Amino acid sequence: MSAIRAQSRSTKEPKGAATNGGLSALEAEAIGLFIQLGRMVGQPRSFAEVYGLLFISTRPMTIEDLVERLGTSRAAADRALRFLRKAGALRIVYVPRDRRMHFEAVAELRHMVIGFVRDQILPQLANTEHRIDRLAQVVEKMPGERRAKLGDRVAMLESWSKKSRDLVPIVVKMLES
Repeated sequence: MSAIRAQSRSTKEPKGAATNGGLSALEAEAIGLFIQLGRMVGQPRSFAEVYGLLFISTRPMTIEDLVERLGTSRAAADRALRFLRKAGALRIVYVPRDRRMHFEAVAELRHMVIGFVRDQILPQLANTEHRIDRLAQVVEKMPGERRAKLGDRVAMLESWSKKSRDLVPIVVKMLES
C-alpha cells in the first residue's frame, strides 16, 4: 500500500516526509483533495494521487519522480499516466538535456471534462442501448399485466438513453468551443 493511501485514511496531519517520499503538507493536502474528487467519479485512487501531485507541482515530473514521491509501483503510475493523458488531464513537456518523458497537469477543467466524457461517458452510453434491448426482450416474454408495467419502464429507459446519446455530444461541442 502506498504511503499516501495509508496517510489519507487518517484525518490527522501527514506522518512526515520519511514515510511518503518527502511530500510537503501542501502536496499531501492537494493529493487528498483529488482523491476525494476522484471518488465522486469512480476513478482509482492512484489516478488521483498522480494527478494531485502533478497539479500542485511547480515543475514537470518523470514517472520515476512520481513513483519515488508517492511510494507507488511503476505499473500503477504508468496506468495513471496513460489514463490521464488520454483524458486530456496532463501533457508531456520537453525538458532540455533530459531524454525522459516529463509530465505536467493540464489545469483547464474544460479539457478534463471533455476527456472524461469521451473516454468514460460515451462508451457507457453506447453500451446501454444493448442492455436496454436485452431488457426489452426479457420483458416481452413476461405474462400480461407485469409485461405492460415493465414495458413502460423499459420504454422510459429507452427514452432516457436516446436523450443522453443526443445531449452528450452537444455538451462536448459546447465545451470545445
